[in-house]
Parts: sequence; C-alpha cells; structure tokens
Amino acid sequence: MDLTVLIFLLSGLALGWALGANDAANIFGTAVGTGMVRFTTAAIVASVFVILGAVISGAGASHTLGKLGAINALPGAFMAALAAAVTVFWMTRRGLPVSTSQAVVGAIVGWNIFSGKPTDSETLTKILLTWVACPIIAGFIAVPLFLLTKRVINKAKLHLIRLDAYTRFALIAAGAFGAYSLGANNIANVMGVFVSSSPFTDFTIGDSYVFSSVQQLFLLGAIAIAVGIFTYSKGVMMTVGQDIVSLSPISAWVVVTAHSIVLFLFASQGLESFLSGHGLPTIPLVPVSSSQAVIGAIVGIGVFTGSTNIRWRVLGSISFGWILTPIIAGLVCILGLYFLQNIFNQTTFV
Repeated sequence: MDLTVLIFLLSGLALGWALGANDAANIFGTAVGTGMVRFTTAAIVASVFVILGAVISGAGASHTLGKLGAINALPGAFMAALAAAVTVFWMTRRGLPVSTSQAVVGAIVGWNIFSGKPTDSETLTKILLTWVACPIIAGFIAVPLFLLTKRVINKAKLHLIRLDAYTRFALIAAGAFGAYSLGANNIANVMGVFVSSSPFTDFTIGDSYVFSSVQQLFLLGAIAIAVGIFTYSKGVMMTVGQDIVSLSPISAWVVVTAHSIVLFLFASQGLESFLSGHGLPTIPLVPVSSSQAVIGAIVGIGVFTGSTNIRWRVLGSISFGWILTPIIAGLVCILGLYFLQNIFNQTTFV
C-alpha cells in the first residue's frame, strides 16, 4: 500500500476512533455510570468484541450505504469519512451521544450533491425510516424485557451479594453482545465509503479461508474503534449512564440488551436469509444509530416505570444533535470536496 492510499485511509481511521469514543457509551455507559463495571474492564471487552463483530458480520449493512451513493474515488471517500469524523468528534466534545450513521449518510449525500450523482431516494427513505423506528423498537423491546427480568429475579430470591455478582456478569455479557452488534452494524459507517475503492486484495489463510479486501478494511476500522474506546469514551459514557435518567443496575442491563438486539436485527444477514426463505418480511440491513437505540431503551423504561427524574432538557439537546449531525456532515463534506478538488487537484469522483 503506497503512502497516498494510507493518507486517504486515515480519515476512515479517524471516523473509527470517533465512533469508538462516542458509541462505546451506548454499550457500557449504563454499566459504568451505575458503578457496576469498571471503565477499564468495559473498554477491554468492548474492543475485543467490536473487532470480532466487524470482521465476521460487518458486510451486510455496508451494501445499503453503497446503494445510497457509491463513492468511486479514494479522495472522495477520504473527504466523506473525514467530514463525518469531524462532525462526530465535535459532538463528542460536547458530551452528546450522536449518531455516526447519520453523520456518514449526511456526508454521502453531500458527496452526491457535489459530484452531481443521484441519491437513491428509496434507499434514503429506508434509512430515514429506520432512524425513526430504531429508538421506538428499542423502547418496546426494553419494557417487556424489564418486566421479565424483574419477575425472574423476584422468583429466584437471590442473596444481595450473589445478585450483585450475577448482575455484574450479566452487564459484561450484554456489553460483549452489544460490542459485537456495534461492530457488525456500524463498521459500515467507518469503512463503507471505501469499499468501492478498496486498496486491498483478497488473500488466502491456510488451505481455504479467504480474507477478503473488505474484511481487511473492516479490521483496520475496528482497531481504530477500539483505540477510540480506550482513549476518549469515558465522558460520553457518563452522559448516557447518569445524565438522562438514574438507572438501577438491572435497568442498565435491560437497556444494553435491548439496544444490542436492535443493532443485531439490522445487521444480521443470516436472519434476513431465514425470513426471506420462509416468505416473511425481511428487516433491512441498515447501519442504524446505536445512540438512538440506547436512548430509546432508556426512555422506554423511564416512561413505563413512571420515572419523574427523566432529564428532558438533556434528552432535547441529544435529539437536537441528531437533527444537526447529518446536515453539518453534508455541508462539511461539500466544502472539503471543493478544496480537495480545486486547491489540491484531487479527483473526488469519476
């Protein structure tokens, strides 16, 4: 790989870092915020499983982004990823759990506008609908899961010390599942724009396993996500874990599990094949917002339990950030593409 290609890929790595810094809060924010899991433990578990999810199951959602806009030049992909990364980083600095998915979609639409390429309206509509459905589905999953969990715990009549130990283990297990689902669903946000212009080539490991160029891209992006988790995610974790509504450890487990189920549903090619094979409606393979999923689960439990301490002002700030994110990312992308093409003489589209 030559130096120019590596430089262009750096924006994807920056976006991966920003995603790890922001979205790790959605996996372990409630666990760390309630004091049940140490930040270091959360970071290690999240890093390992986000890499596994990205490499093993990350291909599905990336196809949808390709339909929205297939960025066919490496400098264009560089700027789209950089615009999304800058937007997510700015929001992270403000302590807001924003959507990397929205930032990437906004950047891709910005590239489409700049290059004069059409934006697939059907794909865009599908993505927009999932943004609305994602927090609602998470909330509806969280409520019955919360009731079932409470019922099981009440029937088990565990000693407080044993209950505490089980709860900590359950939070770590749910976080591992959440990290895997995050890698599977959101790696498309980090490296999806580079798939059409991937600089890697397939190679064979052992006798038969082919490590594809896309998997190599996803591995690189997942490592960047892991670095973001370790270096900069603690602040947003505390926003999610403490500032919206105070959660019990059991509620925290329910939130992480509900969020993880939603991300997995929208990333599983196996589930899509199963539903299609049985003549059932399929769930679109779309990179959904883990931030929206976890906030939807938190609010769902808060509303169901009649909590009076939901901090609606914080929730309003987060929602406003969700609206601004794709707009800012699109504008930054268009401006960056202009400078990249006219000042630095780079071909941003073909």
